[in-house]
Amino acid sequence: MAIRRRRKTNAEFSMASMTDMIFLLLIFFMITSTQITPNAIKVLLPQSTQQSVSKPLARITIDKNLNYYAAFGTRKEKPVLFEEIVPFLQDSYSRNNEMYVALYADETIPYSEVVRILDLVNRNNFKMLLVTRPK
Repeated sequence: MAIRRRRKTNAEFSMASMTDMIFLLLIFFMITSTQITPNAIKVLLPQSTQQSVSKPLARITIDKNLNYYAAFGTRKEKPVLFEEIVPFLQDSYSRNNEMYVALYADETIPYSEVVRILDLVNRNNFKMLLVTRPK
């Protein structure tokens, strides 16, 4: 009777493919995170069936307490007075003259507040988007 000897095998796990996958995921999340426009102010947006794909650069937010906030690009919203909105938009326009202004207005605020912003943007010839949530 012949005795078979088992060979010792050193099964090695290669981390190279795992490292490649981690780097690909890291790059993916870094790229996609720059595409997201942050909106830290809690605003209940009105609903709409039509959605726009334009990417705004300047954001004006009006919360339910009629507080105004402004932000440019991916920066965080800062509280502003109504009188400070035009200088903010002019400064933003000087950075990028192809910008859109996105208005995030809570659905519970009076319509007159939205009209004030629309009038202000129209008088200064800025392009505007009204932001809504999908139905």
